[in-house]
Amino acid sequence: MPLPLAAQSALVAAAVAIATATVLLLVPWTPTPRDRFADMVLANATIYTADPARPFADAMAVRDGRVLRVGTYESVKELNGRHTHELSLSGNVVLPGFIDSHVHFIDGGFQLARVPLRGIRNKDDFIGRVEEAVRDKHPGQWILGGGWNNDFWGGDLPAAAWLDDMSPDNPVWLSRMDGHMGVANSLAMKIAGIDKNTDDPIGGTIMRTTGGEPTGLLVDTAMKLIFDVIEKVSNHERREALLRASKHALMRGVTTVVDVGSYFPGTSTEKTWQDFADIYEWAHSMEKMIMRVCLFFPMPTWSRVSDLIDEHGRSLSQWIHLGGVKAFLDGSLGSSSALFHEPYEGDPGNYGLQVTDLDSLLNRTLESDKSGLQVAIHAIGDKANDLLLDMIDKVVDLNGVKDRRFRIEHAQHLAPGAANRFGKHGIIASVQPDHLLDDANSAGNKIGVERAERSSYTFRSLLDGGAQLAFGSDWPVSDINPLQAIRTAMFRKPPGWEVPWIPAERLTLDESLKAHTMSAAYACFLDHAVGSLSEGKYADFVVLPSTSWDEFSNDVPGQVLATYVSGRQAYP
Repeated sequence: MPLPLAAQSALVAAAVAIATATVLLLVPWTPTPRDRFADMVLANATIYTADPARPFADAMAVRDGRVLRVGTYESVKELNGRHTHELSLSGNVVLPGFIDSHVHFIDGGFQLARVPLRGIRNKDDFIGRVEEAVRDKHPGQWILGGGWNNDFWGGDLPAAAWLDDMSPDNPVWLSRMDGHMGVANSLAMKIAGIDKNTDDPIGGTIMRTTGGEPTGLLVDTAMKLIFDVIEKVSNHERREALLRASKHALMRGVTTVVDVGSYFPGTSTEKTWQDFADIYEWAHSMEKMIMRVCLFFPMPTWSRVSDLIDEHGRSLSQWIHLGGVKAFLDGSLGSSSALFHEPYEGDPGNYGLQVTDLDSLLNRTLESDKSGLQVAIHAIGDKANDLLLDMIDKVVDLNGVKDRRFRIEHAQHLAPGAANRFGKHGIIASVQPDHLLDDANSAGNKIGVERAERSSYTFRSLLDGGAQLAFGSDWPVSDINPLQAIRTAMFRKPPGWEVPWIPAERLTLDESLKAHTMSAAYACFLDHAVGSLSEGKYADFVVLPSTSWDEFSNDVPGQVLATYVSGRQAYP
């Protein structure tokens, strides 16, 4: 009879005292011969390893933060010594630590402490959240927040007029859930110098009334006008955001993230580099890192990234890995700036935005790729993805065939046949399943029902076409929640829906798990160190409340019981 959930939690919480040594470099590992015993033995578990050579096991030994042996209890018990901690789990399901393949990690940490607008479903609640925030601020302090989705309340976009009466003395900036649009109040626009005479920047839009007055809504590169005047946060606040983000991720079972930073075209590339120096390097030097990160930097600074890797290698430590460079090709569906072959519904002149010059993008990609950097490029609309796939063909023709693991971030809407092109060069489709929960109700209105159902979130087609699927959240656009993302990929049922959205694109449980573990590790060149519970890899794993594989398969739980990093309990 399975133990009650509370008893399971208590049982797992008792495993805090685990001895582990810090291994500083992600290199092949050999256990030291001086001590043949394990620091920890996990027994009576249902272990999904994500390793095709041994998909399941019921016991695992850990030493020096690494998996020492995985298999049956009979094969592991000889590693029990006088100081070995044995944790018996009564059948609980154990998975490799989840890898979130696409986050804006520091921004996510900030958002946890700002005005929360995710899930707001009417104008009154939107205004109420901001009113509540204003009460706690002194005159002149900025009110910052985000996560709103106008599709939840019928499509009307917020405006400065919603905010001005409640915030005459406080500038306000509230970003849309997709991060490609935001709304400012009149005071914020005045500080930024935005008026009817302000021109739209290249790659962005200042939304206006019929009389030409700015409404407060800024799209894509136009947001930089506000970002340039928002009060700067201190190093202390930024470091707190990292720690806050790390604890939140560990609570969801995430042990590694790919942080693509907060850069987008039109903004300064320096913020990402300041985050690297002031936050990540600081956290590493002060031994404050509690989970693993793979960092991507703005593509315009590719030579700087190359020099950094030449100097330090790809791994600064077991915690910080230097991934590569990130660029953008278009905007987002929710902000009507994703680039499509056909126009948006009801807006015949709008095909979306190409936010980066294609020749410049190609040249920088060629140089980045030639220097050995991994390249990740944001593409959401079907035209953006086709342009990018064509560009990758050119890069391979000019630079030759190699193990480059080119990443297309989002790959959200694909023209017929595009999914099959991913396999040609082993392209990574870095996708975010939970975005479809937001788009299922609105994509038809944006691009038409037929186009939406033909092109949206084609996970099955991508996998069948030879793509490597890597799951992520795009946090803070969506919350970090791998277990929910796995359910979403399997069932594709938004809240309130009785039937799946585009059922032919559903994935199996095994495919979804691998996209958040082994394939996600492969997608950032960390498959030698994490992603599966295999001998020699880091002992990063999660314990679930499910007490059998059948129970887990039939009802994927909404939370983890515990998260371990390098064999040490990191949550709770």
